[in-house]
Amino acid sequence: MDLIKSNENRIVSQQDIQKTIENATKEYGKFLTALGFDWQNDVQMAETPKRVSKMMVEELMSGCYKGQPNITAFDNEGKYDGLVFSGHIEVNSLCAHHIVNFRGKAYIAYIPSPTGKVVGLSKLNRIVDFFARRPQIQENLTMQIAEYIDKMCVDNLGVAVLIEAEHLCVSARGVKQNSRMITSKLTGAFKDIYGASRKEFYDNINFVKNN
Repeated sequence: MDLIKSNENRIVSQQDIQKTIENATKEYGKFLTALGFDWQNDVQMAETPKRVSKMMVEELMSGCYKGQPNITAFDNEGKYDGLVFSGHIEVNSLCAHHIVNFRGKAYIAYIPSPTGKVVGLSKLNRIVDFFARRPQIQENLTMQIAEYIDKMCVDNLGVAVLIEAEHLCVSARGVKQNSRMITSKLTGAFKDIYGASRKEFYDNINFVKNN
């Protein structure tokens, strides 16, 4: 099955992974040739097609070739009804338009229902990394993370995701300026512009940034 959209994923075997790397290596070599590089006779570039293909499949785009993370949600036995927040989560992704890096931080919060589900803190990092490791646009990455957390934290009262990132496609090409893009997805209690939960979320972001 082909990846119709850049931010999709499909489960493939290790054998298929190796075949994909082999095919990509051949094609990337052709790409370098088309750019005018005699890469086969350059000691620095002779292995570049293989290195790039392996890096893309096993690291930078690894989320495309895996199933969604196997995350266990637990009953909220303590009936906790406050805000769960995690900040400064590393985001490393690729711009789907130019296949260059964008990186930054993610800030996540959700409010569990006393009768709903909660997830372990480190699992939020895993979710971010899984959806980031593919060609993306930041808007879709933000939505995918929020939707997955909403699904895992059954009966939650709200989910908030904010991503702040710098894009190499802006700083290294085009306008060639450093800037940061901020995207957010808010549901439930966080959608209330004047609500306490929304304020607490943004206050926590500011606290993490400044300490």
